[in-house]
Formats: sequence, structure tokens, C-alpha cells
Amino acid sequence: MTREPLPDHEASSPQPSFPSHLTNYLYLGYFLARWGTRMWDFSVALYMINIWPDSLLLAAVYGVVENASTALFGPIIGKWVDKLSYIKVLRLWLVTQNFSFIAAGGTVLGLLAYPDLKSTSVETFVLLVLVTNVSGAVGVLSTLAGTILIEREWVVVMSEGQAPKLLTQMNSVIRRIDLICKLFAPVVSGFIISFGSLKASAMTLAVFSTISVWLEYWLFMSAYKGSPALAERNRQRTQKPFPAELTESSSVPDDYHPANAEKSQKRSLGEKIANLPLVSAWRVYFEQEVVLPGIALALLYFTVLSFGSLMTATLEWEGIPAFVIGIARGISATIGVAATLVYPVLQSRISTIRTGLWSSWSQWTFLLLCVGSKWVRNNIVAASMLMGGVAASRLGLWMFDLAVIQQMQDKVPESDRCVVGGAQSSLQSLLYMMAYGMGIIISNPKDFWQLILLSFLSVTLSASLYTLHVYRVRKHLIHFEKLILLGSWSIIWSSDAHQSQTA
Repeated sequence: MTREPLPDHEASSPQPSFPSHLTNYLYLGYFLARWGTRMWDFSVALYMINIWPDSLLLAAVYGVVENASTALFGPIIGKWVDKLSYIKVLRLWLVTQNFSFIAAGGTVLGLLAYPDLKSTSVETFVLLVLVTNVSGAVGVLSTLAGTILIEREWVVVMSEGQAPKLLTQMNSVIRRIDLICKLFAPVVSGFIISFGSLKASAMTLAVFSTISVWLEYWLFMSAYKGSPALAERNRQRTQKPFPAELTESSSVPDDYHPANAEKSQKRSLGEKIANLPLVSAWRVYFEQEVVLPGIALALLYFTVLSFGSLMTATLEWEGIPAFVIGIARGISATIGVAATLVYPVLQSRISTIRTGLWSSWSQWTFLLLCVGSKWVRNNIVAASMLMGGVAASRLGLWMFDLAVIQQMQDKVPESDRCVVGGAQSSLQSLLYMMAYGMGIIISNPKDFWQLILLSFLSVTLSASLYTLHVYRVRKHLIHFEKLILLGSWSIIWSSDAHQSQTA
């Protein structure tokens, strides 16, 4: 079942008012959940660098473990979310995520309190680092389950039967909440670290996770209990029949013949492989009509053109002060928040699919500044072009992200929505991990321009794939007849204006 636009007579009919307090419960719960995640995302690299000051090894290993776990288990998490009831997923998500952050905060606290462990007790040091990495990976996977539940399920179900603009509005607010947390959670963590200590930061994260989990659960349950649509959809989910392959009779068929035994065994082996959760999830993903937009979005994760660790380290190497980098990062996040305000307006005027087209090439255009910075000899000017291009491109990036997500919500059948969401997150993490891999291969800051070009090529491929998708759906890209008509009117208007001046 896909969401289709309402017919004209239905769209014009009055829609029942949607209780705003339900969305407020949802937004506040999501804010608290994302705040804890963003605090950990920012702080973990600082913890790792402080634990092993002379090496980026621990930070790199953590990044690989985190992204590899999502890449490997993302589709399985999607299937798991699809099978369980909303309440079970909600409880497992919140308990697992917050317990993981509590455990990770505790092990980090131990590592920071005893900095000599790596020389006095190697076994204990390795064990604590291992627990930190595993806890972080489990926390990321549980966060993925929550993201699928809220962004791919609850938002869609709660907006069904309402005015079409409600889904667009809810998507924009959810993304805005994430970007605000991404902007301000590091600021708060930075103040705690600067005016307190890393230990105080780890303790704060553990305490916040312990307290917030109860409030998050109450807020989400309030939204669930107040929405009959969620309760009804949950009832339908729990009454799903078992898959056909699990209910088929295992008896020997009537036409069984020993000569066909080997062929049957080969076929059954192929069917078993095809029915593995990981394989079947990817098969479902690639069967979707929005697979090209999904791949296009994932390609944007194969990039160093963001204020991540690789670009930040390069800017520092270039001699750019840390506070300047921080200001540029803040401007970038602010533009991202602005994108969530611009998207609903643009989407309501030119449609979701065309908003994605214009936003993808808008991002590509601004990133030309980053490519051009390679040929600028003045380091300060080149760094300014790099930071300015990345910051400005966030407007197109986050509008494109919202456009693709909404197309998946509209076009992916309800039965496949969670699985597709898990596979999408897995693909994005895989490409993000590959970007880190390229950073390991091209590790000299002098060669960062090579990573810029690779990133720009990935963005170009992304925009091209999405353009292909738009052409396949709409059979055209630009209304040339409208351009011709506009040109004709411009000529007529100019001619009339000239005649009136000479008269």
C-alpha cells in the first residue's frame, strides 16, 4: 500500500483537526533521544584521543566498528522492527540505547580515571576498550531501530487521513530536531569538558541517559495512546500471518522422483540463501521503485565535504583557528535547520520529486567552490572557500534528504517500509565507512584535494542518478514549452515598453 495524493474533491474537503499535543509529545521524546545520541557522537572521539594521546587508532577503530555494525545489521534491524509490536520495539530501543550509553560512559570513566592501564594491565585496558566499542555499536543499532520506528512508521501512520501537508511538516520538524541536537549538544558537551573535565562529561552522559529514558518512554507512550491510528496499525502488525515459506508442508511431493533429488537440493539451497534475513532484505530494497533515490542519497555519505573529523583535522593543519572552524560548523548547521523551513514551502509549490531534483543540483553547484579551492594559492582564502562551499551546500543536502525520505514514505508499501529503512541506513553506513577508508589510504593533509575530488564525483553521480529517476517517472526534466512561452512574453513586454517610451 503506497500513499497517493488525495483527489481534488477530497483534498478540498475539510480534514479532521489533528491534536497538536500528540505531535508535541512525539517531538519532545525524539528530542531527548537524539540529544543523548549527539552528545555521545561528539564526545567519543575526544575520549578516545585522550585515552591514547599519541594516536588516532582508538578513534578510527571505534568509527569502523560503529559503521560496520550498522552496515551489516541494518537490514536485519529493519526486519526486526517490522515483526515486533510498536510497544516492544519502543521498549527495546529506549532501554538498549540508554543502557548502552550508561555502560559506555562507565567504561570510559574507568579508562580516564586510570590512564596507566595500557601499561600496567593490558588485559583490563583491552577489555574496557572492547566494552566501550561494543556498547557504542549496540547503542547505534538501537538508535537505528528507533529512527525507523519514528521516522518511517509513526510519522507516516499518524499523518494518514490528514491533509497531505501534515506529513511534510512532521518530516521537516523531525529533521530540524536532529539538526538542532547536532548543533547544540556538542556545544553543551564542549562547555562541560572545557570548564569541567572529560570525566565530568562521561558522568553527565551516564546520568542523563539514566534519567531521560523514563521521560522518553512516557512521552512516546502518550503519543501512542492518543493516536487511534497507531493502535490500529499495531493491532494489524501483531496479527500478521507467518511467511509462506514457514507454513508450507514439509511432506514429500507426489511427483517426487530420485532423479530430481539433486536438482531439488540445489534449488532448496538457493531458496534458503534467498530467504536469509540479510539477503531477503536487500532483495526487497532493490525491488522498490524508489531505489535510485535511495542509492543517490547513500552516495552523499561517501564524502569528506562535511565538518567531520577528516576535514576538521585538515583545516587545523592548514592553520585555521579552532574557533573559526567552530563558527563555520555552527553556520553550516544553521543553514541545515533553515533547509527544514524552506523544504515544506518549496515542496508545496513544485512537488516532492522536483524539490529533490533542484536541491541535489543546488548542493552540487555550491560544492564547486570546494573544488575550486584547490587552485587557490592563499591557504586562508582556499580554506574559506572550502568551508563556505560546504556550509552553503547544506541547504540542498538536507532538502534532498527530506525529499527522498518522503518519497520512500509515499511509495514503499507498508509491509516493506521498515525493511527498506534498515537497508537504506545500512547502505549509508557502508559508504560512510568507505569514506573513512579513503581517508586512511590518502592520509597526508597535502593530498586532501584528492579526497575533495572523489567526494565531488560521488555527489555528481548522486545527482545524475536522481535526475535519471526523475526522467523515468516524469518523462521530462524541464518544461521547454513554458520556457518558450516565458521568452515570448518577455519579448512582447520589452517591445511594448520600448514603444511606450518612444511614443
